[in-house]
Amino acid sequence: MSFKCGIVGLPNVGKSTLFNALTNSNKAQAANFPFCTIDPNVGVVAVPDQRLENLAKISQSKKIINTSISFVDIAGLVKGASKGEGLGNKFLSHIREVDAIIHMIRCFDSNDIQNVNPNVDPVRDLEIIETEMMLADLESIQKRLEKNNKKNVDEEQLKILEKALDFINNDKDLSILYSEFNKKQLNQSGLLSLKPKIFVCNVDEKSVQNGNEYTKAFMDKYNSENTLIVSADIENQINELDITEKKNYMEMIGLKKTGLDMLIQKGYKILELETYFTSGPEETRAWTIQKNCTAPKAAGEIHTDFEKGFIRAETVSYNDFITNGGWVNSKTNGKMRLEGKDYIVKDGDVLNFRFNT
Repeated sequence: MSFKCGIVGLPNVGKSTLFNALTNSNKAQAANFPFCTIDPNVGVVAVPDQRLENLAKISQSKKIINTSISFVDIAGLVKGASKGEGLGNKFLSHIREVDAIIHMIRCFDSNDIQNVNPNVDPVRDLEIIETEMMLADLESIQKRLEKNNKKNVDEEQLKILEKALDFINNDKDLSILYSEFNKKQLNQSGLLSLKPKIFVCNVDEKSVQNGNEYTKAFMDKYNSENTLIVSADIENQINELDITEKKNYMEMIGLKKTGLDMLIQKGYKILELETYFTSGPEETRAWTIQKNCTAPKAAGEIHTDFEKGFIRAETVSYNDFITNGGWVNSKTNGKMRLEGKDYIVKDGDVLNFRFNT
């Protein structure tokens, strides 16, 4: 599986610039006027993982296949979008299709880049976006709870929708629902306000290390754990450099990780994802799974037949595979295990599945 992150925010906050940097492309038009992105741009990016290179070297693999992440550049929302203002409901519907939301927040001053609001205020800007998503959820819930539509909603979803409606009407935080319902059920509700979120404060070059007054105000108000400080302009510059120049430039400006690396790491965390590997002479490949995934489910990521006919999983931890130099020595040295249907796959496991056809 791969996962899809939608980049949302007000017009002219740097969404398309970040998208182009993350995907190393010029798909998204970045211009100094609202709504320069009309239809969402989608870019698929290989997830960097040094472990793949190390495994492939030991297995002498002919090719390496990374797992991937998709970024979607969604047009700028404005106040009143849920009622059709700006480009309205069309773009709220695009948000429903993503697994996680990257909130792009303007945290820089500029006379050259038009601001749809009179001043820079990241807290206000996020409140506008979240209010529009909540209002869109309210409309969706009300339609689904209408008498004619209620019969199409299962009992558990009905409870979630009724509870969510009560929370919205009484100005309560919808995230409280996570303490009452399981995550899978809430994800199936399709409510925008419940999607996992990453906040990206887009800053100028001089603020990329320590932030500024805008990022401080934002982090004082919102969860700093899921907030990243990124300069979309710097990310674009980095992408134009070769490996050596990139390393030297990042050291010069004090950057330890690229925005792409930080977003992937944060995305895996909030979506509770892990990676396992398959490795042999033909290929070494990374596979993305949910945390607490059983071995048969993990096998199903390769092919549904693997899950249906699952027998056992030959399993070696990444560290043991590297230390012992591959499958043969791992087995000889007692580091390879045969795991059954109840085995919970761990991040970094190297697996070979036995199955009936």
